Amino acid sequence: MESLFQAADISNVIELSVAPVFLLASISGALNVLSLRLGRVIDRGRRLNDMDLQEGSEQYADIDSEQKLLARRARHIHRAIFLCTMSALFVCLVIVILFLDTLFTLALETMIAVLFMIALLCLISGLLIFLKEIELSARAFRFGRYNMMDKK
Repeated sequence: MESLFQAADISNVIELSVAPVFLLASISGALNVLSLRLGRVIDRGRRLNDMDLQEGSEQYADIDSEQKLLARRARHIHRAIFLCTMSALFVCLVIVILFLDTLFTLALETMIAVLFMIALLCLISGLLIFLKEIELSARAFRFGRYNMMDKK
């Protein structure tokens, strides 16, 4: 009878862990997007580094300005990746603690709730930083002589 009770508890924990698993899938999608964006920023920076321009020329100043913006964007993406990864790690920890709590009846509900909130706060912060990076990217992009963020 005891093993049936524990089996029911374990199946309940598996049901409880489904939502965090979906959250993990979403975070992995965000990490994929962030990694691709970082790769594109790095590729663009490499192309600009390979240009052989005379220091002091107008084109050199433009490229230097773009490289400065790319470095800023890369920092934002890196922070967002860090925070989203931390969020995923906290979600994994929540799932593990859910199982440990059930197996050993440790009464860790408060810890589980706090860890889940930390995971969500990390995710929110990462997504807000990602929005800032998108804004920087959009502000820099031009259609010919028109800036994407111009109102006209």
